[in-house]
Amino acid sequence: MRKLSKIYTALIIFFMYMPIITLIIFSFNDGKTTVWKGFTLRWYSDLFRDNMIINSLWNTLLIALLASLIATILGTMAAIGINNFKGRKKILLQNASNIEILTPDIVTGVALMLMFTMLGTALHFRMGFITVLLAHITFCTPYVVLNVLPRIRHMDYSVYEAALDLGCNQWQAFRKVVIHELMPGMFSGFLMSFTFSMDDFVITYFTRGSSFQTLSIQIYSMTHQRISPKINALSALMFVVVLALMLIINIKDSRAEKQNKRRV
Repeated sequence: MRKLSKIYTALIIFFMYMPIITLIIFSFNDGKTTVWKGFTLRWYSDLFRDNMIINSLWNTLLIALLASLIATILGTMAAIGINNFKGRKKILLQNASNIEILTPDIVTGVALMLMFTMLGTALHFRMGFITVLLAHITFCTPYVVLNVLPRIRHMDYSVYEAALDLGCNQWQAFRKVVIHELMPGMFSGFLMSFTFSMDDFVITYFTRGSSFQTLSIQIYSMTHQRISPKINALSALMFVVVLALMLIINIKDSRAEKQNKRRV
């Protein structure tokens, strides 16, 4: 049974990562097709010379970072507020925060587009960077609430009260005790928000206007023709960066667990 489980796990991992491995391999292909014609690095050099792709990547990273930061702050405040309610009001607010997660992206995108169009007509502004940022904050915030709420439920409130008794004011106790306890959930919500924001296409497509380009929109516009191998190179670099970040986070978490065990 153990051998079968290992074989099954290996097959699942192979099935999941084989497309990414294929993409990375063909980012070094000298040809523009799926036929291997030799090793080259020219697609990576051409990638950094393509201003359209670099600008789209910069816009995507900027939107993802700002939206994740703002959503983390708003989501944490919302989670604390929801936890302070009792009974049916708490359940109602918690379910209301989950509606955005369950709603299809196309519904959210069309709804936000209609709202921004109406506001743009009334306030005389066009959709672009600000509307995309607001849209990403809208769908990222519920994921932060989803990650922070469990941390609040398991938090020991006696530590907060002890900090008040020992001379801290409410802000100092909140910053040093509550935020410290909620930090793992906030960090998880930030990472989830950043990932979903980077990956989003549908909501961005409906709220970007005519001038603002993100990486997903740029790649979509290339599908009308043959996609350049430069996209393979860009995807390979993004995968390597994400993999490196995940390894660093896991190493830090394992070291922290070992230190806690030694203290115990």
